Amino acid sequence: MKKWSGIAILFVLVMSVLAACGATGKDGNEKSGSSDTKTLKIATSADYPPFEYVDTAVSDEIIGFDIDLATMIAKELGYELEIEDMDFNGLIPALQAKSIDFVIAGMDGNNEERKKVIDFSEPYFTATNLVITMKDKNIASADDLNGKTIGAQTASVQEKGAKSLEEQYGYTVESRDRVPDLFQEIRSGHLDAIVVADVVANGYIEANPDLASFELPEEHKLGLSIAFQKDSALTAEFDRVLKELQDQGEVDKLVVKWFSN
Repeated sequence: MKKWSGIAILFVLVMSVLAACGATGKDGNEKSGSSDTKTLKIATSADYPPFEYVDTAVSDEIIGFDIDLATMIAKELGYELEIEDMDFNGLIPALQAKSIDFVIAGMDGNNEERKKVIDFSEPYFTATNLVITMKDKNIASADDLNGKTIGAQTASVQEKGAKSLEEQYGYTVESRDRVPDLFQEIRSGHLDAIVVADVVANGYIEANPDLASFELPEEHKLGLSIAFQKDSALTAEFDRVLKELQDQGEVDKLVVKWFSN
């Protein structure tokens, strides 16, 4: 009897082990269904329509050109995305801390200081900086900015561009964390003008006929790129798929979707 009891116990143990193996993958990690999809954590600053923003009248979801592009690339590579919203000036520190995998936030990839601490993809979009004012301010060129206060988003290429011309044109630069705050402050009169990328500014200008604009002097063209942790293997993967999507015309389709209206 003891012999048969021992065999029965051994049989139960074997079946338990087999059941456990069926609940885990080869690496021992639990699986939900048969999906092998990996997740990447990304960060953006969702105050920059049409690149990334929240249409609160519809939902709390972050949408925009950048989000569609990142989702498209990630899908081709077999990734799902977990998106986090944060202030623009916190994006690079988050990459350096390795708390996120990549950033897509209308960020200029030609910034040499940034390249020392993070990596960039090839450019996916080119934009121009505009100076935005209220029409009744009668500010039509950089020469009219003398003695004025100019706003730009904190840690952005617009802030850097505005500051590079500060002494030449005799204005003062003040920074704000979020783009909507800049537009509110030219309306309130706290700022005389602001510097914003053209594709972002165009939507505000079309909706508000009391706004005027002109290009930032010494034209600052922005080559917008995706940012990664330094020496990340993702950079090459994303560059490969980005080029394929550009060659196939898929990126152009997103441009039409988000910038043609």
